[in-house]
Amino acid sequence: MPGLLVLMGSGETSPTMVEIHRAAARTLRPGARAVLLDTPYAFQENRADISARACRYFAHSVGLDVEVAPGITGADWVFSGPGSPTYALDRWAGSGVAGDLRARIRAREGVTVLASAAACTAGLATVPVYEIYKVGAEPHWREGIDLLEPLGLQTVLIPHFDNAEGGTHDTRFCYLGERRLSRMERELPPGTAVLGLDEHTALVIDLRAESVHVTGRGGLTVRRPGARTVLPAGTRTTLAGLRRLAEGVTGTPVPPPPEPEAAPAEVTLEESVQACEELFTSAVARPDLVAAAQAVLDLEAEIVKWAADTEEDAGGVEQARELMRHLIARLGDLAATATQRSQALPSLVEPLLTLRADLRGEGCYDVADALRSAMLRGGVLVEDTPDGPRWTPAP
Repeated sequence: MPGLLVLMGSGETSPTMVEIHRAAARTLRPGARAVLLDTPYAFQENRADISARACRYFAHSVGLDVEVAPGITGADWVFSGPGSPTYALDRWAGSGVAGDLRARIRAREGVTVLASAAACTAGLATVPVYEIYKVGAEPHWREGIDLLEPLGLQTVLIPHFDNAEGGTHDTRFCYLGERRLSRMERELPPGTAVLGLDEHTALVIDLRAESVHVTGRGGLTVRRPGARTVLPAGTRTTLAGLRRLAEGVTGTPVPPPPEPEAAPAEVTLEESVQACEELFTSAVARPDLVAAAQAVLDLEAEIVKWAADTEEDAGGVEQARELMRHLIARLGDLAATATQRSQALPSLVEPLLTLRADLRGEGCYDVADALRSAMLRGGVLVEDTPDGPRWTPAP
């Protein structure tokens, strides 16, 4: 029986974290029981859809058959992720799940993976992020389930530590920003440290070997009043070493600079979307409408790749789809100009028809219809026939 605690800052069902999940899953026995706790997002109307996407992700990308269950008794592998930390706390306390999670860590058995909102509950106190950031409540703490106490860590854990989506305002530290976090730190019990886990980053604790590994795209920040230590991805240390850093023991050595990770970290969806948009803009400026169409095809491929991602805070897949609709509309307008000045229309139309077929194959009929309408505005009539789509210049 393995003993692993994996805490993730974000990206828990995205391509960026696949290898981390696979490494944890490889420690399981054949036929291991894997359970997804949907509690943090159970209040959402799309609860079933989020669970279905997560289960597809683990089945297809990780090779793990996962069941959605209200409890974790008898589970070898447990996962919980996005949603509201306080909603999860209230229900876990009443159902006994909080005690069961603590028992797993105390016994140092099983694989326990907590991410985003669920990871936020792992310390002695929890950031009520919905109430503070989205409702406007005064900064305060909620009691956590304190999974780290059996490991000798008097800490709170804050995911999304390097969040930057606020743009003009500070959304670091799980949307608290420096002003609110500094105020809240003064309310923690003396000797409590903050463990800040960056987005698309994991803290992997081998409970039996008492080893610690920071992996992913960012780092782990150990923050105490007047002091801060950052352990970048690739850092390996011991649980005792992390404990000394959290306690602020004078003379505690900082782990040596890490070796490069074996495989480069996956780019995020946000980065991929930005790259596709830049390629599209560059192609239009040349102008090269075939390259512009290819940029839209690349964007569609990224949307399919990230379809299982349950993280919605940064816009996610829906925001990428909105951009694709916008680029498709621009292609339609540009195609109208191209029709008037060039006889090379097939070189533009064929990639667009490929894109439309891919969209229909993925069930994105609304976007496929938008593409056909855009092509019609650009002077291309697309008709679906028993032998496949046929296009002609529009009358």
